[in-house]
Amino acid sequence: MKPISSIHAGEYLVGTFIEENYKTFNVWLPSKDTGIDLLVTNKTNSKTVSLQVKFSKDFLGSLGNSLSEVVATKVKSGGWWTFNTEKIRSSCADLWILVLYRFSRRDYDLLVIEPANLLRRYEQLNRTGRIQSYVWVTASGKCWETRGLNKKKQIELANDDLVDSARDLSAYLNNWRVLEMKLA
Repeated sequence: MKPISSIHAGEYLVGTFIEENYKTFNVWLPSKDTGIDLLVTNKTNSKTVSLQVKFSKDFLGSLGNSLSEVVATKVKSGGWWTFNTEKIRSSCADLWILVLYRFSRRDYDLLVIEPANLLRRYEQLNRTGRIQSYVWVTASGKCWETRGLNKKKQIELANDDLVDSARDLSAYLNNWRVLEMKLA
């Protein structure tokens, strides 16, 4: 066991969220890096869910004038991650949590997804190997994988007119039901 450990901002936000919203759950920090960032147990510690947490700052602000006005006003945050297909496939975590932090408002959204479902989404988009993933959350509460969308599609997304089931991650946005069910 290492004598000193630290957690990154995403792990802190997820752990704090769970402790504040699920008073009967316990949050634990593993003593070494095994691909699990946080463990969550029920009140009696008889059931466990392991979490892999991925944090991203808000990248929308860094895009500057390249965004259309509608996207700039209707998309509230956008994160960027680089994933490896094999790491997702072999992940021992029960859930992956993607943290999208919006610095301008000091708030965040959490994408809660099982690794197999995340991998399936990328496979549907013909992404394998090293994956660059851009996830946007709209002001209306929808969540999308946006890598490769042209400006027309970005505007459709911002206006809630985009229809693309492979890219639509809204069902996983701030959805903790899978954690609740696993610890029930």
